[in-house]
Amino acid sequence: RPIPPVELAVAMCRPPGARQGLSFATFSHQAVDFILASLKNILSSEREKELVGEIINGLVSRLMKRMCAVPENAGTSDSDAQISVQHLFRKLGNEEFIGQRIILAVSQKISNASERLLLVDPFDDVFPDMHGNIFIMIQLIEFLISDYMKDWLCWQHFDKRLFEECVRSILKARNDLQILENMNGLYVVYIERVVGRLAREVAPAALQGKLDLEVFSKLF
Repeated sequence: RPIPPVELAVAMCRPPGARQGLSFATFSHQAVDFILASLKNILSSEREKELVGEIINGLVSRLMKRMCAVPENAGTSDSDAQISVQHLFRKLGNEEFIGQRIILAVSQKISNASERLLLVDPFDDVFPDMHGNIFIMIQLIEFLISDYMKDWLCWQHFDKRLFEECVRSILKARNDLQILENMNGLYVVYIERVVGRLAREVAPAALQGKLDLEVFSKLF
């Protein structure tokens, strides 16, 4: 298996009691370092790249479930655990191959959560957790864009097709959140800030012809 520390990275995001005293920071960072180092050694092969892409997508999906879990008991959401997973995502996002996949998965999750939120009674016990999950996901996308987008664009093997898919997904998330504006106007304020930040970060590359201007124009 190309990246054996995947399970370790996910395991480190369990509630504190399940970690049996292990240091989250130490072990999760070691797992991430192993994953990033492994990628550098195997991405030269297209066949391996496709396989690793599937593994990374699976890792992102599993970590997303941890970060956005809705607890069975109302009011028991572990914000520290959420922040820990978000930090893990940010560290993984240093690698463009992973970072863009995180943005795509998170923006798609925002759209799904928005649709679900329309059907949930605001007085339902799960509503505050779902509401909080949307904000932490928007924040994660903003972090990844501000931390890494400029560097990603300089990479020789920057995946333009995946970037275009990310842009479309972020814009769809914005449209879905606009439907919730009457419920909470901050959704729109925050996602608009993300779109604006993305537009500023990629503008130089778009004007230099490195990106499709048609895709870039959709950010305005």
